[in-house]
Amino acid sequence: MDIDRYIASNGPVWAQLAELTGRAQRGVGRLSAAELDELVRLYQRVATHLSYAQTYYRDPALTAKLSGLVARSAAVVYGTRPRSLRAVGRFFTSTFPAAVWHLRRFVLAATLLSLVPALALGIWIGRSTAAVEALGPPAVREAYVNHDFEDYYSSEPAGAFASKVFSNNVQVAFYAFALGILGCVGTAWVLVSNGAQLGLVAGLFAAAGQSPKFWGLVLPHGLLELTSVFVAGGAGLRLGWTLIDPGDRSRATALAEEGRRAVVVVIGLIVAFAAAGSIEGFVTGRPWPTFLRVGIGVVAEAAFLAYVAVLGRAAAASGVTGALGDQDAGWLTAGDEPGQSRPVALTRR
Repeated sequence: MDIDRYIASNGPVWAQLAELTGRAQRGVGRLSAAELDELVRLYQRVATHLSYAQTYYRDPALTAKLSGLVARSAAVVYGTRPRSLRAVGRFFTSTFPAAVWHLRRFVLAATLLSLVPALALGIWIGRSTAAVEALGPPAVREAYVNHDFEDYYSSEPAGAFASKVFSNNVQVAFYAFALGILGCVGTAWVLVSNGAQLGLVAGLFAAAGQSPKFWGLVLPHGLLELTSVFVAGGAGLRLGWTLIDPGDRSRATALAEEGRRAVVVVIGLIVAFAAAGSIEGFVTGRPWPTFLRVGIGVVAEAAFLAYVAVLGRAAAASGVTGALGDQDAGWLTAGDEPGQSRPVALTRR
């Protein structure tokens, strides 16, 4: 079916949904019980039309029209404040951890792509005088190890520093995710480069006999920060691998599905990066005992890993895919059959 026939065939359905949505936006009470049921049915039907149009026609005007209609209808169907708050809660207790859990093998690959170069470069520099000397003049290296590296964490007011770190980390995570579209190569480059930088500095401190100082400054915020980068990298690798091997799905369908899951991961990681940035701004540079600062970082890391492992595994086991827009079993109402997701936000007032 060409696009003109598709529009002509489904136009009356879209017009009917637009009319019901417009009335409901002025007050749900303007619709009868039968019209509310019809609104929900048409919303689900037009959402399917949107997905079909995006996959087979890719017409910007049609996609924009249907996206706007579906968004307006969704706001009516799911748009009450309690439901919105519940949706936010469901995102962080189900959707986001499920998305990370589904990506766990790629997160492991991303972790290795960073830590293996970091370990190799750190050992080499830590044990090679020639490698250390190639990093810069002795006076510059000494100043960096003894003063500059530590002073960096207290170079600005804690709030401003935390905000700057947060922005930088989100940018790195975005690159790690977005460059996955280049078939994993771009994401791998970001991860390897990030790991190499870590190994270079660790090796420099090791060569100077000051490894405890380095790790005491890096671990408080670095555990959660690096883990979050690995998760973003895992999303990027999964996106890139989908281009290479989409499985039994079409490449466009597979890419759309994995893209929706990757977006969930990136959105969820904003909270993790905010936490890591706050630790770096308010904890790392403080003149507190090293065990206390590192302990705070260990607790934050353990909490994040437990959160993903426990909630992510449970959500995935219940069928949550972690893709943006997917609905879980909690949206079923009494009388619905398993597999049928029916919005329940609409009630007569």
